[in-house]
Amino acid sequence: MKFKKKHMYFKGLIAIAFITFCSKVYSQNWEILFNGKDLKGWKVVGGTAPYIVKDGIITGTSKNEKLNTFLCTEKLYSDFILELEIFLPNVLNSGVQFRSNTRQEDNGTRVFGYQCEVDPTPRKWTGGIYDEGRRKWLYPLSRNPKAQNAFLMATWNTIRIEAYGNEINTFINGQHSSRMVDDMTSAGFIGLQVHRVKEEEVGRKVMWKNIRIITDNVQEHLTTANPEVPEVSYLKNELTPWEKDHGFRLLWDGETTNGWRGAKLDGFPDNGWTINNGELTIEATDGGESTGPGDIVTTKMYSDFELELEFKITEGANSGIKYFVDPELNKGSGSAIGCEFQILDDKNHPDAKMGTLGNRTIGSLYDLITATNLSTKGRNKDFKGIGEWNKARIVSKDGKVEHWLNNEKVIEYDRFSQMFEALVNYSKYQQWPNFGRWPEGTILLQDHGNEVSFRSIKIKEL
Repeated sequence: MKFKKKHMYFKGLIAIAFITFCSKVYSQNWEILFNGKDLKGWKVVGGTAPYIVKDGIITGTSKNEKLNTFLCTEKLYSDFILELEIFLPNVLNSGVQFRSNTRQEDNGTRVFGYQCEVDPTPRKWTGGIYDEGRRKWLYPLSRNPKAQNAFLMATWNTIRIEAYGNEINTFINGQHSSRMVDDMTSAGFIGLQVHRVKEEEVGRKVMWKNIRIITDNVQEHLTTANPEVPEVSYLKNELTPWEKDHGFRLLWDGETTNGWRGAKLDGFPDNGWTINNGELTIEATDGGESTGPGDIVTTKMYSDFELELEFKITEGANSGIKYFVDPELNKGSGSAIGCEFQILDDKNHPDAKMGTLGNRTIGSLYDLITATNLSTKGRNKDFKGIGEWNKARIVSKDGKVEHWLNNEKVIEYDRFSQMFEALVNYSKYQQWPNFGRWPEGTILLQDHGNEVSFRSIKIKEL
């Protein structure tokens, strides 16, 4: 009798749990995007890789061709929560497009837009955000390395993408992977990618199932963000709530010269630096070092800080971001003295071949340490190109300094180390006592006679 009562009790608990689960799922208003039988509501775009449906699973097979292939929803989506499962039995790059669109190119129809990366290589960037056919990597997992092991090969993995307003978050098997803010595209289709491959990689598979989406009351169902996952923002001259909460402030307001002056002037240069459409631009002159309107520096000094900005260069351009600058050291010709994050067109400017072993190339600690990709071994520096916006990030804390180019680390050094002292002693900076070791200094944007633009300059004091 007691056993029967206990049995009924546990059956009751199971029933309650099942009802609670069903109620929760129902309340989330999931819409099924793949019916498990055919590809109704979907279409193939771009390349010609085949997609088949069998046993409730979509399988894509790689081909050797000029374009990536995408199985795309016919319907467009703006704010949503998307969940699906993916199985990758082999090394085949893939991804999930969202808020994506198409354009016509010579090779055919090109898909462009946000992609939640599926990366089976040793780099392990699954869950990172790539801008297909446009700006390339926006959130590489070099910014969140703890998420690099979330994806598992040869088993089913759950991908969750949350897009609400200008905030985008990705999750792999429940682990928060990317946290990004961007306002370039607000709506588009969802697509399943089969990446184009080399001839020897033809026939590799990628599979998807259980594809569903929430589009109603999205905000109510958003996942609580992991506070350890850093946010990357692409808003122009605007701070996000996360950035404000974490102590960032705009170092340039996008409209005025407030907070800046000429490095060798009491005020801001009368000409040569222009402000237009939220961009601060040094106009081209003769290509010389501070022979035009001159460098500009902050009116405030900084010691431990995290600085981030975007820059855009013209062909053959040379410029730089300097820090720990003492404007009083050089009142003569040339630039003010300080440590420099080099900005350069490595391909077309002769300075790239000067110095020692490339220590004057983009991202380098100018004339001292050569920039290389420290985030991913064997991968080149990520420079997005002439006329494109690139992110520079400089972190200085307790003497340890890092340079980041487009969210990948390219330089790290200790400015109080013997190695740094030795590098300085064999460089152009040897004449300046205690170079790079001053307790604080201004931040400088360089005039090197070429047109270069800056925006979204923000800083956090550490």
